[in-house]
Amino acid sequence: MKLKLELIVLPVSDVDRAKEFYEKAGFRLDLAKDITEGYRVVHMTPPDSECAIIFGEGLTTAAPGSSQGLYLIVTDIVEARSELVERGIDVSEVFHDAKGLYFHGHDAGKIVHNVAGQGREGGPHPDRASYGSYATFDDPDGNGWVLQEITQRFPGR
Repeated sequence: MKLKLELIVLPVSDVDRAKEFYEKAGFRLDLAKDITEGYRVVHMTPPDSECAIIFGEGLTTAAPGSSQGLYLIVTDIVEARSELVERGIDVSEVFHDAKGLYFHGHDAGKIVHNVAGQGREGGPHPDRASYGSYATFDDPDGNGWVLQEITQRFPGR
């Protein structure tokens, strides 16, 4: 059996504001449609991604901003951060984990799972190790995104 993650539902409070934000971030608009009263769909895809996001009205009962730890994979964290900043997106500085552990907590740009006191060190991973450098940003509702630099995938990926 093959399973492929295709779509993530984002809870937002203002559909037009979210659409404008994601367009500014470089996401492609695939569909924007008012289906019926109280049911509106916006479907957008990050550049070079096979997985998309969908948001709108009547799609979810989740609280706006409650999606956290949404990973966008990049091959050059410094370049990707710079491009987003140039587009007007407020992105954290690039960082890596002080003890080399996997970064797995994001809530408004803060570490929320501080296992073994890993902490954050400024700048990319010293060796630019794949999976080792990060930056974070939030959409206007607080849905939390993580940029992660991967230049060589683990075997089997």
